[in-house]
Amino acid sequence: MSLQLFWFLPTHGDSRYPGSAEGARPVDLSYLEQIAGAADTLGYEGVLIPTGRSCEDPWVVASSLIGATRRLKFLVAVRPGLHQPSLAARMAATFDRLSGGRLLINLVTGGDRAELEADGVFLDHAERYAQSAEFIRVWREIVARSHQGVPFDFDGRYVQVKGARLVFPPVQQPHPPVWFGGSSEAAHDLAATQVERYLTWGEPPAEVARKLADVRARAERAGRKVEFGIRLHVIVRETEEEAWQAADALISRVDDATIAKAQEALGRMDSEGQRRMAALHRKGANRSREALEISPNLWAGVGLVRSGAGTALVGNPQQVAERIREYAALGIDAFIFSGYPHLEEAYRFAELVFPLLPRAVQARLAGEGAAAGGPLGEVVANVDAPSRLRAQG
Repeated sequence: MSLQLFWFLPTHGDSRYPGSAEGARPVDLSYLEQIAGAADTLGYEGVLIPTGRSCEDPWVVASSLIGATRRLKFLVAVRPGLHQPSLAARMAATFDRLSGGRLLINLVTGGDRAELEADGVFLDHAERYAQSAEFIRVWREIVARSHQGVPFDFDGRYVQVKGARLVFPPVQQPHPPVWFGGSSEAAHDLAATQVERYLTWGEPPAEVARKLADVRARAERAGRKVEFGIRLHVIVRETEEEAWQAADALISRVDDATIAKAQEALGRMDSEGQRRMAALHRKGANRSREALEISPNLWAGVGLVRSGAGTALVGNPQQVAERIREYAALGIDAFIFSGYPHLEEAYRFAELVFPLLPRAVQARLAGEGAAAGGPLGEVVANVDAPSRLRAQG
């Protein structure tokens, strides 16, 4: 199985120590260009751009980075209730054309009720998923029919359109792939019937296996197949001891009061996925490795202060690669990683772990590297490039 390895653009801020101002850095266009350029050059398949009131707008960010990248794909959110499907379809088609077919759609229903109400969405959990199902159905039909210039009518409970159409279709047919994550029954139903790839946060493999099996079975009953992805942080070092030291250091600047405040805010969300993330580290109030390592090399420390994905793979390159292969054996072939700070860790993960995994872009990048002909590493003693020395040895 060839794996698709993605990175993350920290449009809500970046730091060496989450939850602390120490080691924080401004996230501006220059910094985002550095991360996106690194991901593009290193051979990541694409980047996830987060969404929500704590983030810069994902569509503006993604559009600003088209020219700074060559092959990198952008996983960008559409938000039912905030976007209308016709407008979202035009945005997607335009971006896909301007980027040369590099758009992936992230359908985000939302799980923070206070944030949703501030944005004008006053629906409960069940209604939000019903709205999302109508939204993405209409979005898909409008975009797919644009290749033949056929309009679409729909009269639903939450979405109504008459004669909806795109004049300019996207590059990808029938539409850019739709990704979606959610842990509730309603989310699994939506994933099984409406999207191309289901995303899960990084729970222990046994829990992930149960979720994937449920979505897979629902999709089969609907006559469909769904692909799978996972969202994780990663802390990889050359030795296991160094990796766990880095994990400890990552949360070393966070005090108990900050953790308590963060957990109180996260507890008010009505997201099943967030509830499951919180359950992983409730026993970890003492922040010890024993309490927070919830599965071999799977650490829940990030979730003490961060919403959304709260677990990280921690270990040496061989251990991290083995855990990735363990998830891949469940049927996952797309992995979205991040690390603090995101620029440095994008390089570290690629350098240490990429060579241990079968990747979708590996052969192409190898060919491009050979064609470029430049030195690989620093020239030794003004005489030999490291690649030449290896070939001789």
